[in-house]
Amino acid sequence: MARPTKQQRHPDLRHAITRAAWQQIATAGASALSLRAIARALSISAPAIYHYFPDRDALVTALIIEAYTSFSDHQHAAYRALGDDDGVGRLRATGLAYRQWALAHPQHYQLIFGAPIPGYHAPPTVIPAATQALRPLLGVVETLRRLGLLRSAGVPLPPSVVGLAGAPPLQFDACAIESLGVALLIWSRVHGLVSLELGGQLPLGGITGGELYRHELDAIERQFIGADRDAAAPGQRGDSA
Repeated sequence: MARPTKQQRHPDLRHAITRAAWQQIATAGASALSLRAIARALSISAPAIYHYFPDRDALVTALIIEAYTSFSDHQHAAYRALGDDDGVGRLRATGLAYRQWALAHPQHYQLIFGAPIPGYHAPPTVIPAATQALRPLLGVVETLRRLGLLRSAGVPLPPSVVGLAGAPPLQFDACAIESLGVALLIWSRVHGLVSLELGGQLPLGGITGGELYRHELDAIERQFIGADRDAAAPGQRGDSA
């Protein structure tokens, strides 16, 4: 019987390569990523991988973009499940979605937010996916500002032009820059808790990561949402995560 070709073994070889790469990251870490090891795992030749990814860095870049895209899609789904006038509900839903995705995809989360991979430098092609991942939170905060519910006094505001290494600057108008400042501060707080939880570094004492995270979301609402927030939140808050 003729030996199956690589196309027959892996009809979507590019997807098979990235899936094997994630498995390798889960077992050995991103710094140990090896195209030749992936080729061996898939029983294909190294040149077959090079057709899709000429080197390790190209594969890492593809994985980072894949992770950011999945991260963004999950938050956008939570964001869009609620109405445009429910800024409070959208803030809670987006915050919960952030942690849900991270716990469900720890290797993806660590690849985009964890320790840098030695010798790897992300190219500008990563920037659009990374920026898109921030847009659900920025959209929530901008909704609150538009509804007159956003408290931003004392929040350090970033410059109106935000420059990222190797990428064109991002332009923001006077209104959006206020929302951006609040969004970046909120992100830093939820990111810190999630990163500690994934790293097994939360303080001992019986409190769970979910309890601590929901407590922080409550604190964020009290700090950044005005007193009329209950009247502007027609939806139910979902705290089951």
